[in-house]
Amino acid sequence: MTEPTAADPNPAAPAAPTLLFVIGPPAVGKMTVGAALAAHTGFKLLHNHMTIEPLLRLFSYESPQFQRLNHGFREQILREAAGSDLPGLIFTLVWDFDDPEDGKLVEQYSRPFAERGGRVLFLELAADQDVRLIRNGGATRLAEKPSKRDLEWSAENLRKSDAAHRLNSIDDFAHAPETHLRVDNTHLEPEDVAKLAAAHFGL
Repeated sequence: MTEPTAADPNPAAPAAPTLLFVIGPPAVGKMTVGAALAAHTGFKLLHNHMTIEPLLRLFSYESPQFQRLNHGFREQILREAAGSDLPGLIFTLVWDFDDPEDGKLVEQYSRPFAERGGRVLFLELAADQDVRLIRNGGATRLAEKPSKRDLEWSAENLRKSDAAHRLNSIDDFAHAPETHLRVDNTHLEPEDVAKLAAAHFGL
């Protein structure tokens, strides 16, 4: 007969949640793909305009107050999520790969998860500009992102962003291909991309 054993006085801490970035240029479908992934995985979705829109009611995007609060809110949310019992968090982001400050921000956002041993993954979306200009006026996008409802302005801003910044990677993830998946979703439905990503990352 096996003798009973005392309970472990130092039980293992629960596994840290996974942080899944969905990155790519404006109107590529990050939010809709993120929502499909959330439905597929049980992860929670934090899309970037969830912090942007409330602050734009008070401060202009370029103001130091907006920038401090926007990044501060995101970092605090991510820290709390990393220490929680959530299975994972999906965070959408436009990343200029030629701007070192953007790289530092991604590292800051990732750190609470990495320090707890959680996985940090990157689903990168790419699509033709003409398709993204159509998506720019999509009903779900405009409902969630009031600042994009001036379609003439937002379309021109999309074109300028494409011309001024490198919003898709080249070999930036060559050091860790297992944490990165790039998908051209020009002709794919969000649910199809979500299934591809879930299978690739084993979610």
